[in-house]
Amino acid sequence: MGEKYQPRPASELKDRYDTVIIGSGGAGLTAAIQAHELGLSAVVLEKEEGLGGNTNRASSGMNAAETNVQLKHGVIDNVGSFYRETYQDGGRLNDKDLLGYFVHHSALAIDWLADHDIKLEDVTITGGMSVMRTHRPASLAPIGGFLVNELLRVVGQQGIPVFNQTKVTKLLKDDQGTVNGVEVQTTAGTKTIAANSVILATGGFGASKEYMKRYRPDLVDYKTTNQPGATGDGLKLGEDVGAQLVQMDLIQVHPTVQQDNPHVYLIGEVVRGEGAILVNAKGQRFVNELNTRKIVSNAITALPEHSAYLIFDQGIRDRAKAVDFYDKVGLVVSGNTIEELAQKLSMAPATLKKTVATWNQAVKDHDDQEFSRTTGMDRDIAKPGFFAIHIAPAIHYTMGGLHINTHTEVLDGNGNVIPGLFAAGEVAGGLHGNNRVGGNSIAETIIFGRQAGQQVTLYARSLK
Repeated sequence: MGEKYQPRPASELKDRYDTVIIGSGGAGLTAAIQAHELGLSAVVLEKEEGLGGNTNRASSGMNAAETNVQLKHGVIDNVGSFYRETYQDGGRLNDKDLLGYFVHHSALAIDWLADHDIKLEDVTITGGMSVMRTHRPASLAPIGGFLVNELLRVVGQQGIPVFNQTKVTKLLKDDQGTVNGVEVQTTAGTKTIAANSVILATGGFGASKEYMKRYRPDLVDYKTTNQPGATGDGLKLGEDVGAQLVQMDLIQVHPTVQQDNPHVYLIGEVVRGEGAILVNAKGQRFVNELNTRKIVSNAITALPEHSAYLIFDQGIRDRAKAVDFYDKVGLVVSGNTIEELAQKLSMAPATLKKTVATWNQAVKDHDDQEFSRTTGMDRDIAKPGFFAIHIAPAIHYTMGGLHINTHTEVLDGNGNVIPGLFAAGEVAGGLHGNNRVGGNSIAETIIFGRQAGQQVTLYARSLK
């Protein structure tokens, strides 16, 4: 993504900026815009060639409660239930301070995006939520690529420099332990950059075999939905200056990932949110499809084949635009009738037909007697054609990371602030507990990206 924005050549890197932001995903770009608008000189450094990191791969939307967008859709929500549901879904292991800040600043983040002409005007639902609070563009385009392109548009308009293929290898500190710059490797060689502050927005470690071996050896052989650069660089940089890591063993496995080819494709939760069901190899449902990711993943892994099929129709497909892309790259099996689809999947047609009929009755009665599903039941599976995608769980998100406070300041092992060092997004740990809710990661990047941009500004003012 982000083809429209051209990163600057390495020769233009200056020796000093007020704040250095490492990582060009949602959190990094948001922090840069916010800091720049508050008067700081900000620079974004990205080690990969492409910009946007894992944010590009996000497909569902951005959760927020009590927004004007929700009201326009007739959805009445409250921040308290957003807090309680996220806390419950996170196994009550969420950092309560971070979670409180998050839910109370979610609607403001939607407004902030809209102020920059980045409008999320449609709402849908993801697993673990009771109401529609997942905001997405009116075009129903996948949220990630949309946000990266739009944030890069703003970055371009504001003249904020972004450098790619620029890898930060070390954080620099003064004698008092204050972080005051970075060492970088560029295509033109190694360079030192001085700064008042550094924001780590490097994403998680979902593509790091090294961290998996260290914290979750049971997941070492799992495939990942992450882009190859998600190797925990920010964690290493932080550890080297004494930062504390928290909840590193809490790793989310996403239930619906197409991985029959070398390229792994995440099939967004929105497909289930709009009404798809999951069936086993025999064509039977086996779980409430919109339970938390942890529960759904475990249910799929417990099947003899360790995989399952998403089943949906044209009506659901019309509401989940990403399916067109999945179809284009050859992931979708289709049939004109349920029976034809079943035959292509080597299932007994009568079994799949009965499963779908039972589900359609549950939708009609708003009563899923089999698995007590209560959401994503706005439409049945009856409009030809009929579709299936083969899925299995894969590593998706790392809930653990650097220990931060609500000011996005990074803490050391004693709980003290490391002056000059800030972190936002997936690189930071604690917000999500043991299970991240779909739509909360994009919200986290914008909410805490903004906060990091504000806090480095306050920090810079305090140095004067």
